[in-house]
Amino acid sequence: MSELTKTTLYLPEADYARLKALARREGRATAELVREAVAEYATRRGARRLPRSLGAGRSGRGDVSEKADLLLKGMGRR
Repeated sequence: MSELTKTTLYLPEADYARLKALARREGRATAELVREAVAEYATRRGARRLPRSLGAGRSGRGDVSEKADLLLKGMGRR
């Protein structure tokens, strides 16, 4: 195991009771279960890739939001 850093975590009483019961059933420390859960969560969230289509419609103009009304004027009319 790599070096550990101490932190404080506040949990709702019901969640902590469930965590303690799970740790007792598995014969493991609550801190071990929390470390495992954090590692799994961070791995799942870190693995997400942004869609390649994100930003595909960039205009290259920095003033689009300020000029939205002007730029959209007449859109949808024949």
